[in-house]
Amino acid sequence: MDLRKIYEYALQREHEGKRFFEENAARLGHAAAVGAFKMLAAEEQNHIEFIQSQLDALDRQEAGDVAPGLALEREGFFSQRASSELLDQSVIEAMVPDLAVLRTAYLIERDFADFYAMAARKAEGPARQVLGMLAQWEETHAELFKSLHDRAFEEYAQMPWGG
Repeated sequence: MDLRKIYEYALQREHEGKRFFEENAARLGHAAAVGAFKMLAAEEQNHIEFIQSQLDALDRQEAGDVAPGLALEREGFFSQRASSELLDQSVIEAMVPDLAVLRTAYLIERDFADFYAMAARKAEGPARQVLGMLAQWEETHAELFKSLHDRAFEEYAQMPWGG
């Protein structure tokens, strides 16, 4: 397994994810949803910096360092804040028009989680821990967006025909 190629691919995908969340934050119709997408874009930036630090370590012919990732975990994650602060029923109702965006956000995060988990299974040493950590972060994001989508869809399903 070429760890450099894995990290470079991951870096590219994280940039794409960040761009998706930034662009869609501007399109969403509810302030809390906008805030959630902006917060996730900022978290994706943290992932970008973490992955870049792993590439920099490879350049120095050093093993990866999970310490920056552990520090991010101690700071707390977007999904924990979103679940406790942003997700009341009025937010879910307001997100109904944004079902496609929520579904796409879920699929992006699910794809990231699957990619990192697959790479972690093939990696050894510190790289396995780094990739496993990234997989867990993306899994948490995927679960959040799946929950948001499913709750908004359920609200939509209860609406009278015509919205």
